[in-house]
Amino acid sequence: MHLPQESGGVLASVLEAGEAYAALAPLDLIIPLHDPFSVDAATLAACVPQRTILRLPASLANDKPIQKKCAQWAEAGYRIVLDGAHGNAVTAALAEAQALTFDAGGALPDLHQLLPLPGPHMAYNVDDMLRLAAVQELGVSWFAGDFARSHARAQSEADDGSTRRRLLALLGLLARDADVQELEVPLKQDPVLAYHLLKLVNSAAFGFTAPITSFSQAIALLGRRQLQRWLQLLLYARQHDDGKLNALLPLAAVRAAQMEALCQLRGSGRDAQDQAFMTGVFSLLDVLLGMPMPEIVAALNLAPAVSAALLERRGELGTALALVETMVPSQAGLDSAGIDAETWWRSLLPAYQWAVQLSRNV
Repeated sequence: MHLPQESGGVLASVLEAGEAYAALAPLDLIIPLHDPFSVDAATLAACVPQRTILRLPASLANDKPIQKKCAQWAEAGYRIVLDGAHGNAVTAALAEAQALTFDAGGALPDLHQLLPLPGPHMAYNVDDMLRLAAVQELGVSWFAGDFARSHARAQSEADDGSTRRRLLALLGLLARDADVQELEVPLKQDPVLAYHLLKLVNSAAFGFTAPITSFSQAIALLGRRQLQRWLQLLLYARQHDDGKLNALLPLAAVRAAQMEALCQLRGSGRDAQDQAFMTGVFSLLDVLLGMPMPEIVAALNLAPAVSAALLERRGELGTALALVETMVPSQAGLDSAGIDAETWWRSLLPAYQWAVQLSRNV
């Protein structure tokens, strides 16, 4: 989770309150330190050492003062990783580092650079499935990049069209607030989606005491608004041939929840929040379905504000979506959208929490 440098004070206050760790649990927080001596003392003091990973440029590992600083951090319980092509077991030992991170868009490290370290190692800019397989061969277990979208595009191209037609039909019903009986028809035609919906409502996340065995029960207990939201997200929960869930699901969840949170934090009402949520979810439909976004929007008859956001990144929703898509917006980008660093940070927390919850229960 990253913030512009100017928002360090906001980060410190959120960390101190424990909100970030609660939202990310059971995940750990990685803090990049481009200059270890410039780290805000208040930020570091607010961290939970056992759940915080400090990432330093590997090129700094030979610096004696930095080695001393790293030894102090390690003794305090922080984990340290080195980032960059200079990383190896020798430099890692100098900096008390347990793992390496590296840019998978360039030359990959050799196995002997990673094998002596306990890990987990992380590769970023992993932009296709071939690169993902290559870094997995090296023993890397944490990944970041566009590989999920690349894989989803390949899968959608292999579809015979029937899945797309069913999904578009269901999306159209959701968009026009169709009644329960109409929603049941495409659900019954899509066993994967039906399975995930019933699995979800029977999970600990909802806490229902009696098992839910029918769509009408699920609809009645969840309520139409929550049902629509879950169904919008569960469209991404279709399993791959290898049995794994579509990696687009957590990305869609983060986008949807952050769009909603930004809308709420800016004082908008429930209907506007629903539109913001829908915009975030639908922003990946072109990847999921392998169709141009204009065709999708035309088929769904969406609200003008949602259509403008999805097609042209226009209007308040469009501006927010453009920021959410970047993941790490510049301060200038936040300023132009009228969003301050604290609002941005506090919109990220429920977004990640939502994605973690969804990934646990689907």
